[in-house]
Formats: sequence, C-alpha cells, structure tokens
Amino acid sequence: MELILKYFPDLTDDQIAKFTQLEALYQDWNLKINVVSRKDIDELYLRHVLHALAIAKVITFKPGTKLMDVGTGGGFPGIPLAILFPECSFHLVDSIAKKLKVVDEVVAGLELTNVKTTHSRVEEIKDTYDFIISRAVAAMPTFVHWIKGKVAKKQNHELKNGILYLKGGDLSEELQDYKTATIYNISDFYSEAFFETKKVVHLPIKFKG
Repeated sequence: MELILKYFPDLTDDQIAKFTQLEALYQDWNLKINVVSRKDIDELYLRHVLHALAIAKVITFKPGTKLMDVGTGGGFPGIPLAILFPECSFHLVDSIAKKLKVVDEVVAGLELTNVKTTHSRVEEIKDTYDFIISRAVAAMPTFVHWIKGKVAKKQNHELKNGILYLKGGDLSEELQDYKTATIYNISDFYSEAFFETKKVVHLPIKFKG
C-alpha cells in the first residue's frame, strides 16, 4: 500500500481503505478460483495495481467518462482505475466466466458502484465508450478490429478518444501501421525495475457512425 501512496499521495480516506482491502479480497478469492499467479498475488500492488494506475499518469479522466476494460481477467486495469476515478463508469468484459466471478466478488466487497461486468466477447458489446482500456490481451491490429465501432464521437479530454493499452517490450513492429499512436514509458512515472520495459500506448480511434 505504501507503493500506491508513494505515487498517488492525494488519495481520499475512502480510496485508501479500498486499495487496502484489495489485497485481502484477492488473496481470499484467488484461493478459491485461481486468476492471479502466486507470485503476482504476493506482489499485487506492484505488478497489478500500480501497473494499472500507470494509465492515470497519462490522463486524468473527467467525471462522467465511460470506459470499457477488454479482457479484464482478474479486474485489471479496471478495478484500480475505478477506485481512483469514482465518478467515471467502468464496464469490465471478459469471455472467461470464472475470472468475472472473482471480479464480481471483489467489486461487491469494495462496494464499487461504478463498475459493471459482462461475460461476453468484446465484439458482441453494442455500446460506445470514451476510452477502451486493456492490458496486452492481443496484438494491436487484432485489438483494433475487436473494438471497431465502440469508441464514442464526443471528445471530452485533450487526449483523443480511443485505446489506452498496457504493453511491454519493443512495440515498433506491432505499431508500425499506427502513426497516431503515442507510447509513454511507465519508467518515466515509476522508479521500480519491474516497469523498465512497460508502456502505456494511446491510440486515437476515429468515430465511424
């Protein structure tokens, strides 16, 4: 928890309480339904929570922002961001039901009212969102195809509506066809060695009505 406060010192008491609760909730549910590896559970704040919150170092979502977390797995990056931005709405989607069971229990345990989950392939979701967030569930061309038609037209941020993607390693080949993509090195925000090769990729997506 000190790790979160190191980089996000202005949290409210409620946010601190929720971030503190996260660990016990994940440890408890992970024993019943394994969604996070043992090593990752031991380093939950570093590898999952802080990693998810790197998106918040790139953009501060305004109240009312709609976000979809595609392939949320155990609830990352959606749940930490939902705690940080309580006035935004988060739609967490995964095609694997057992993972969403854990997400639902964690959401209930934290009493997060700004999160909903759907067991579905993302292609079947009909709504539109300001931003689509995810953590390396597919190569960018595949991901862009999945989320076609799901980015809202109205712009409310300086950063244009589109994809915010957590990814690691060399992305030059994967992003060669996306000239508008911006890569943010997470090591510019955090000093821990874990983040040396990790990035946040922002890819604006034009609305196609």
